[in-house]
Amino acid sequence: MFARTERLLLRPSWPEDAQELHRAIDDEGIVRNLARAPWPYRLDDARSFVTASQPTLLPNFMLMLRTDGAPRLVGSCGLGEHNGEVELGYWIARPYWGLGFATEAGRAVIRIAHAIGYKKLIAGHFTDNPASGRVLRKLGFKNTGRVEHRHSLGRGQMVASALYEMELSSSDGEDYLMRSAFEPGFNRYLNELRAA
Repeated sequence: MFARTERLLLRPSWPEDAQELHRAIDDEGIVRNLARAPWPYRLDDARSFVTASQPTLLPNFMLMLRTDGAPRLVGSCGLGEHNGEVELGYWIARPYWGLGFATEAGRAVIRIAHAIGYKKLIAGHFTDNPASGRVLRKLGFKNTGRVEHRHSLGRGQMVASALYEMELSSSDGEDYLMRSAFEPGFNRYLNELRAA
């Protein structure tokens, strides 16, 4: 599955992405804010990530900056499962912080989640990472006022996490607009999913 935004190509990870992924995420300032990434983040961790099979209905995307030359990896954004609910997650490489890439990619992944048929998404951020909360609010997530302690593999401990949620509209017109934002093969992909 692929999607395009104004500045990004969202695509699956490929085995040949391992070294670029490692260079982009091998930063304690990034990994400490993720629940599932280890620290230190080794090249073998990147190889495992890019070769792991992803659940069809929980796509994860590499965020590639569209350039006149070779695309550059900006980060990752996708859907996962947490406590039986569908969760939006993302990270952005340090050189691209503060440029709106998390919001841009998040909007595209929310449209994909809606097109797949999800009615609700959850998200969260460690309470010592308020910048991520600003991104979630820009995307339309509502702070639930709840905090849970969640394990951070990178920190090796439980960390307080603020919880957010978003109800996805089921309007037919909106659904059409969301689907039309994707690459031409996306409708075929959705039809295959629904037939499975």
